[in-house]
Amino acid sequence: MKRFLLLITVLAIASAAFAQIEKPVKWSYAAKKINSTEAVIFLRATIQSGWHIYSQNVKDGGPIKTAFTFTPSKQYALIGKTAEPVPVTKYEDAFKMDVSYFENTVTFQQKIKLKLGGLAAIKGQLEFMTCNDHKCLPPEDVDFSIPLGK
Repeated sequence: MKRFLLLITVLAIASAAFAQIEKPVKWSYAAKKINSTEAVIFLRATIQSGWHIYSQNVKDGGPIKTAFTFTPSKQYALIGKTAEPVPVTKYEDAFKMDVSYFENTVTFQQKIKLKLGGLAAIKGQLEFMTCNDHKCLPPEDVDFSIPLGK
């Protein structure tokens, strides 16, 4: 019986070691001051080959669109909506509709108005879903904090 339990334990550890959590998207962040009262923040997704993430402008009934939620602050205010480059738009059989998405890399930009002396850390959360030709991974929520220096 002890050998059987030992064998089961070894197999469980070995299979866990070989199981990989797929993380085909990595996010990075930057900020650039335009002047003393305005800045632009950059939210960049680097996407593994064969995978893609979706635009912010996906119609209802499709995949989870990329979305940004910025934490309200007395230090800054958003100017307009988060901008994105022109996405690829194709019919996806999985969703039975045209969807817009990004491959390889994409940089989203948000313009902000600085208040209270201009120093701020821009905080928030982003949500995105990634798919390839065979499957989609569950949507992910990622917290971010982007320091904005002098």
